[in-house]
Amino acid sequence: MSTIHITNGDVAAESLRQALSHAGRADAVLALRDDLAVGPLRDIDEAPHLRADFWRRVTGDITRNFAAEFDAQASELEAVVGATTHVVVWHGQSCADQLTLRRVCFHLREMPQRLNEARVCIDDLTGDRAAHRRADRATSVGMFAPAVLQQRLATAAPISVLRIGRLALEWQEVKQANAELRRWHDNTFSSGTFAELDASILEHAADGWQSAGRVAAAVMTANNGLLVSDVIVLWRLRELAADGQLQLRGDPTVWRSLEMNVVRDSFSPA
Repeated sequence: MSTIHITNGDVAAESLRQALSHAGRADAVLALRDDLAVGPLRDIDEAPHLRADFWRRVTGDITRNFAAEFDAQASELEAVVGATTHVVVWHGQSCADQLTLRRVCFHLREMPQRLNEARVCIDDLTGDRAAHRRADRATSVGMFAPAVLQQRLATAAPISVLRIGRLALEWQEVKQANAELRRWHDNTFSSGTFAELDASILEHAADGWQSAGRVAAAVMTANNGLLVSDVIVLWRLRELAADGQLQLRGDPTVWRSLEMNVVRDSFSPA
């Protein structure tokens, strides 16, 4: 029986494709391109356009056909469910990776014999990445080099029927909670708000004009159970600027040129 590997995001998928190629394997890889740690989830499995609308708002890109992309992703996941292939879900210790695992388990819960998982953890990081290990031990598969993933290929193992049922139930619970953002810490999900992320941005900012990229990097590596992307941080910077809490100058699509200045009088810590 053939095998399809599922990852959270294109970076992880490309690294895994290289790992499979180096191992002489022609297994297929499916990248699910949705950061499930942020934004509404309640109707994601029934109405993917709600997620498309969210990401259109986050990116501000009116030229990209998000609806078509999310329709295509839904069709790809449906095709996996309708096939007979073995499925290997790759995951690290990040909220998005863990939710991807649970979403796939939910969709394949009636075919448990097909489900497998491959795990990576922060101790597997090598090279430059190893120097930036997070205190909260958060990782995503996209952080790992192909050589590391190649070594982990042999560790893929079946998921027990009981665990699949529990993971599928957790997916439904997280969807129902429908938080603005989600954390993964100590094997537990917790809900958060965009206001918390905004507060982290303001907390890491110095006085006066400064590199927005520096602040974003501090927020993205903070020990807070979040593994947010630069896309999300940039969106929150725009939202804070629109709310008058900070000013932006430079090209918002080029981090190196973007600067920010916090309007301190307008921000009162809770």
